[in-house]
Amino acid sequence: MKYNYAFKSDKENVVKVVGRDIGISAKQSIEMCSFIKNMRLEKARALLERVVKKQLAVPFKRFTEGAGHKKGMSAGKYPVTASKQFLKLLKALEANAQNKGLSSELKIIHACAQKASRPLHYGRKRGIKMKRTHIELAAEEIEHVKKEIKKEETKKEVKEAETKKEAKETVKKEEKKETVAGAKKEEVKEEKKTEIKEEKPKETKKEKLVVAKATKEEEVRKK
Repeated sequence: MKYNYAFKSDKENVVKVVGRDIGISAKQSIEMCSFIKNMRLEKARALLERVVKKQLAVPFKRFTEGAGHKKGMSAGKYPVTASKQFLKLLKALEANAQNKGLSSELKIIHACAQKASRPLHYGRKRGIKMKRTHIELAAEEIEHVKKEIKKEETKKEVKEAETKKEAKETVKKEEKKETVAGAKKEEVKEEKKTEIKEEKPKETKKEKLVVAKATKEEEVRKK
């Protein structure tokens, strides 16, 4: 018979597991579901193992009857048997993920506990109803690929920006060099022009002296 999950999801990176007619308290199961929800699977497993050893208490926020004050919380208990059943479900959840081809890095996105049918005890405890609970767990694979892709894209964008800046700087440097070279060429041309201008008047004076001497000699000859 196919179980009708309360959690509906068609994603490929989501895995589910259900425990039916588990002999634990429904109230404790509800509190434990709220305790491990939105946790990573490894962290939830480590905390439940500490609960089994009575090193850590589970905070009870709804069903606080008979729950005494514990360290770091107002009311809490050590549900050992329920923690053992939850550890089995977490192990099955990880196995389902591996069977589906997902990694073991999972985050619990759904945890739900519901009352099951309660048959009567037999023997000395006849007339007393048994404790039965259905538990649903669903986990989603933590995707690091998207973050890595985003980081790579940002790195590429930074590199492209750096290359563009370098190209602009090189263009500016070349333009500066060209302007400096042009200015130097113009200075050299101006210097040459000034030298030519300075040399020309010297040559004209010499020519004038020569011409003057020649004219004097001619006058002397005529006399």
